[in-house]
Amino acid sequence: MNLDALNPQQRKAAEALEGPVLILAGAGSGKTRALTYRVAHLVERGVAPYRILAITFTNKAAKEMKERITALVGEQGEDVWVSTFHAMCAKILRKDIDKLGYTRSFTIYDDDDQMSVIKELLKQSNIDEKALSPREIKGKISDAKNTLLAPDEWFSASAKDFRCQQIHDIYHQYELRLRNANALDFDDLIMRTLELLADHPPVLEGYRDRFQYVHVDEYQDTNFAQYSLVKLLTQKSRNLCVVGDDDQSIYGWRGADIRNILDFEKDFPDTTVIKLEQNYRSTANILDAANQVIAHNEGRKEKVLWTELPAGNPIKIFCAGDERDEAAWICDRMQQLRISGSSYGDMAVLYRTNAQSRVLEEMLTRAGIPYKVYGGLRFYDRKEVKDIIAYLRCIVNPSDDVSLRRIINQPKRSIGDSTISELSRYAQEKEMPLYSALMDVPEALSARPRKCVREFGELMNELVMSREDMGITDFVKLLIEKTGLRLQYERDLSDEAKARVENMDEFVGAVAEYEKATENASLEDYLENVALITDLDNQENSAQYVTLMTVHSAKGLEFPIVFVAGLEEGVFPSGRSLTDDKKLEEERRLCYVAITRAMRRLYLSYAAQRMLYNQLNYNAPSRFVGEIPSRLLDDEWISKREKSFPGAIEAYSHPVTKRASKQHDPSPMAFGVPKVVMPRRGIGANGNALGIPGVQKGFTPSAAASVPPNAVAALFKAGDRVMHKKFGEGNVTEIRGSGSDARIVISFAAYGMKEFSLSIAPIVKVSV
Repeated sequence: MNLDALNPQQRKAAEALEGPVLILAGAGSGKTRALTYRVAHLVERGVAPYRILAITFTNKAAKEMKERITALVGEQGEDVWVSTFHAMCAKILRKDIDKLGYTRSFTIYDDDDQMSVIKELLKQSNIDEKALSPREIKGKISDAKNTLLAPDEWFSASAKDFRCQQIHDIYHQYELRLRNANALDFDDLIMRTLELLADHPPVLEGYRDRFQYVHVDEYQDTNFAQYSLVKLLTQKSRNLCVVGDDDQSIYGWRGADIRNILDFEKDFPDTTVIKLEQNYRSTANILDAANQVIAHNEGRKEKVLWTELPAGNPIKIFCAGDERDEAAWICDRMQQLRISGSSYGDMAVLYRTNAQSRVLEEMLTRAGIPYKVYGGLRFYDRKEVKDIIAYLRCIVNPSDDVSLRRIINQPKRSIGDSTISELSRYAQEKEMPLYSALMDVPEALSARPRKCVREFGELMNELVMSREDMGITDFVKLLIEKTGLRLQYERDLSDEAKARVENMDEFVGAVAEYEKATENASLEDYLENVALITDLDNQENSAQYVTLMTVHSAKGLEFPIVFVAGLEEGVFPSGRSLTDDKKLEEERRLCYVAITRAMRRLYLSYAAQRMLYNQLNYNAPSRFVGEIPSRLLDDEWISKREKSFPGAIEAYSHPVTKRASKQHDPSPMAFGVPKVVMPRRGIGANGNALGIPGVQKGFTPSAAASVPPNAVAALFKAGDRVMHKKFGEGNVTEIRGSGSDARIVISFAAYGMKEFSLSIAPIVKVSV
């Protein structure tokens, strides 16, 4: 092992072996390298490997860290205990859980197991799942355990109303049920370990003596229970080294408490603080932008990322007319980057919510750009969306038994597996589709199942008849309401259920867009269109695809080229954060994470109007866009950005190059109202185009209106970049004819080939 391989701050971290140490590691600063060298240095200095504990947040990270340590110190590195919190606690409990009244062969319940227990308890208590959802109860129990609250303690801290009393009772019964089953859930692993250590001092002393040196990675993501466990284990040795970045604390909604890292020095007043600020990932311009944005947060540790890399390309910011313009622009930029030598595999599009992926996916499909949705399901593969599509397919094609099986008991209507089996047997015997068995219910079914099946058949017949005289958008809305698909989630107060309702609204918006854009649109045509999009899954086998993901999913990753879409007030930052300072600061940290994923190029975009969750919104540009100084932007974009921020006042700070200045820009904008009416499709009141690169005077009735007929065709040539008022940017592929009969053929990223009369086409030439 050679400590000279580290930079000065990394080496300082590796050599600070005694007492509490706080390593503030900025994005891309090599924190894992510093941490593994620190562990290796301890071994080299004579510390027995089995006395060293290193805690990470994923099994993959734990495996990689163990491999790195072993590579540095040899086979003895295998004896270092590198683990996740939950794996460590499970190992401790397997040895001593009998002291808590369990046996060592305890079972660990996963999410589905927990839900089954809760549903059974609700049924026994005669509580309707629609009135009090199992998912909400599970979330409340998890929150309680992460803050170390037993049922009675949780109730004492609650609103103490009837709903809270019901949750308390279920929580209490849930605990009894798990104990009787000799089972623990995931949260129990930490909570029961704390109980074991607190109630049995000899066990605690044994682990305190064993773990003389404790390391915790991603400390900003720890919750109260994890914090308590770490503090308890290190109270004697006080040799605790935590590594993290408060600027990347983005999981508050999952129980992570940023105060754990912010208040570390209060818990350990003699803490050695080491800052890893040299970034090895991003260009200076990208880092400068990240520093300027995050500096507006008050609840943070002071640090500024810097790099020895060159300034790199300026950041590009685009104001789109709407979400389709935005997606088309992103597709076009990707194609231009590929022509210039970049790979689709180098590119990622980040967004705040999963619902934003739908338009992006459609545009990428039309443009022929391969993509993969990472860290979440594709929009059309989400359960609630697939359920709607299955209903529509059954109505279009009653012989589709697969779709019928999916929705016959969705939402639940007391048609169980045995009933479906009997229907299938009967349909097979009669050699007819399963759908027909709904109209000719077999006598073998008892009264209740017969009634439920008959009612479902009547519902389907009603929908089939309604479809005949309705537009497809209105029909889809009717179907969602009549079937109860929406109602089942509206009754559930969990965040997951709210997201499902939002995705249903987004689906309705997609249908409405299709119907508006397609002449004589039919339900059959729309379903074919959807099938085309979802069939692109097989392209995921290729390494050369664009990555689509939420910013939350992108944490810990990096890409040469990053697009961040939807930077508008109410979208990013989210609408729920606009009246809560703590949530707003977490949103800004999320933006910081998004920016620092980029290595070489960064593109930011926002729309003057956006259809999201089937609602048209006119949102102001995100305050985070306004916090990036103009000196970091491409010159071509500065005036456009300033026009899109009416009244913006920007102060300039010193640039970040080899080392970053401690100064930062004050807030350049005041956003008093989150939603404002903005010019549609980027056209200002004076007719000028906003946010369109290279366009100086906006669109005129004809790009060639004032040109003599014989010179019209000379205005453009094959290969020119042009902007069309409706279809966005494209490439000229051909000029046909001459004079007033001249025709121009343009290839658009999102709309394919289009041909126009050159004398009246609303196009202008733009620079690339």
